Amino acid sequence: MNDHLRLRIDGSRPLSAETVAAVGAVCDAAEDGGARGPVVLELTGSPAGPGWTDGLTVGLVSKWERALRRLERLPAVTVAIADGACGGTALDALLATDLRVATRSLRLRLPALDGTTWPGMALHRLAQQAPGIASIRRATLFGTPIDASEALALHLIDEVADDATGAAAAAAGLAAGVDGPEMAIRRQLLLDAHAIPFEEALGAHLAACDRALRRTAAEAPA
Repeated sequence: MNDHLRLRIDGSRPLSAETVAAVGAVCDAAEDGGARGPVVLELTGSPAGPGWTDGLTVGLVSKWERALRRLERLPAVTVAIADGACGGTALDALLATDLRVATRSLRLRLPALDGTTWPGMALHRLAQQAPGIASIRRATLFGTPIDASEALALHLIDEVADDATGAAAAAAGLAAGVDGPEMAIRRQLLLDAHAIPFEEALGAHLAACDRALRRTAAEAPA
């Protein structure tokens, strides 16, 4: 994967200002057009033990969620490579990406605090991306892990591979010809479809169609 941006997130480590800044730096680079390829996130690790929230504040969580939302709206394709246990910040980031490849050892799990699952936006994304599924209820209410085969069946990931890096490279190649800003518009239309009724969504879709037609006309040979 040439000309891509890469970031590794270890979900076993507590959320920190440094993690927020690292995501922000990758978003800055992608928005500035510093790389032609996708943004690649290497994700692994899950919080263990009760100490993972030590020093955590709602303010820091808010900054993290805003950074993830920015990642989710980037004018670039985002590719996740998930390996092994994947929880906390790693799970958060996974659920905000476009293309998701995992190893067979994948275990998605919401972290626990005082016997209950952490109520962050990963819970919201899981419910949005696989609504009404019993295993999602168990995962979000009781912290039941979701293994690789189940995550694939639930469409939370796109591929399970022995060579996750090679599979991610292939996924990035699939997206290589995609125009980043145009893809971001279609991604937003897709995200909005969960909450906006047809009549309200129509204007945004027509505007996107008009934009596409104008681009095609501008690029046509004279």
